[in-house]
Amino acid sequence: MATKRSAAPAYVCTECGWTTMKWVGRCGECQQWGTVQEQGAAPASKRVQSLAPRSAAMPITQISTSDAPRRKSGVGEFDRVLGGGVVPGAAILLSGEPGVGKSTLLLEVAARAAKEGRRVLYVSAEESVAQVRLRAERTNALSDELFLASEVDLGTVLGHIDQVEPQLVIVDSVQTVVSAEQDGAAGMPGQVREVASTLIRVAKDRGLPVILVGHVTKDGNVAGPRVLEHLVDVVCHFEGDRQTALRFVRALKNRFGPTDEVGCFEMTGDGIREVPDPSSMFLSQGEPVAGTCVGISMEGKRALPVEVQALTVHTGAPNPRRIVQGVDSARVAMVLAVLERRAGIKTSDIDVYVSTVGGVRFSEPAADLAIAIAVAGAIKDWSVPREVAVAGELSLAGEVRPVTHAAQRRTEAKRLGYARVIDDRASTVADALRSARDRAPKRRERSFDNEVPGF
Repeated sequence: MATKRSAAPAYVCTECGWTTMKWVGRCGECQQWGTVQEQGAAPASKRVQSLAPRSAAMPITQISTSDAPRRKSGVGEFDRVLGGGVVPGAAILLSGEPGVGKSTLLLEVAARAAKEGRRVLYVSAEESVAQVRLRAERTNALSDELFLASEVDLGTVLGHIDQVEPQLVIVDSVQTVVSAEQDGAAGMPGQVREVASTLIRVAKDRGLPVILVGHVTKDGNVAGPRVLEHLVDVVCHFEGDRQTALRFVRALKNRFGPTDEVGCFEMTGDGIREVPDPSSMFLSQGEPVAGTCVGISMEGKRALPVEVQALTVHTGAPNPRRIVQGVDSARVAMVLAVLERRAGIKTSDIDVYVSTVGGVRFSEPAADLAIAIAVAGAIKDWSVPREVAVAGELSLAGEVRPVTHAAQRRTEAKRLGYARVIDDRASTVADALRSARDRAPKRRERSFDNEVPGF
């Protein structure tokens, strides 16, 4: 008589959720070492039987959406990223590095919604209710419609939802809540999958929007199984340099709207503040100086002026220094080569320092022309007029190539008072340098013209 073969144990990667039937030292998905652990026996497969559906399938043209209008969260920049507001029953995942301000942002969202008369349940699995209350006092987020709970058990969280009957639920965070129905510690792939799928099912059944906070790995990816990002409707990433006050929310996935919108915020001593027009944050104040140039960057659908600053120092070292911050170091190296070969500006014996104002990253190809003009101005000691902004990509042949959203960049530059925009209409980098040069003293102009061929 044949005996039933026992199920083999399954091994799961604790970083990404990759599953294998035998132990390996390195994950086959995320390539991390030492993250594959035994999870237990894989369940035996069963035949799925056909069941009567709860409701009949309907033609898509007969389905009404009038009962699912978007609701404003009260935070305009957050609504912008979501596509105009929160859709009932939506599951939203907000990820970000530790300390970037995820909890502060969502507490502000909860407070704004509560002050508009909606009942909000904020569940913190990482802080006590007293700690959340202290943060709410500091950020002026107190409201009688905002309910706090400090729970790590999923069943208790569901009990709070039944008791409070909220119109918005925030869980901070999905990696620290555990389900009694699943083996393993908090944060394990199986636990994260079970907690997320249960909360999402509650959201869909009740038309209740749920916002989940997600941790990230050292590589910047959402911690836990990859299926987590597939389960939710919206994936937002909260980013920013903790050395600066500026923060951005970007939509990486959005079933209800575009993914090219960006929300801008500023961290202050009183919490987080929306920045609907962040243009002034990326520009220095005062008169133009040599080595500065304003480039027009695209953040999602937003055109933002970013000031690029360059400082150059002659050196006798065989390998000059190239220190950059806020821009792509590889593109800076390419721009320096183009300046020397195509514009006759020698950079091989000069230390070059390039940075952006405000700590913002300007790493797209459209930054090339701003970097070139800033470096040329620093070397030759001339400044760019305040009314000039630029946007252009440089080719290795020294040509200024067109960039994406060129019309939108020009429109935004005009709105902000830049009377002249230098872009691909200047056919070469040498033409762009001539167009950008300020009317400096004549001795400077003569020196510049004599030293650089073609000027």
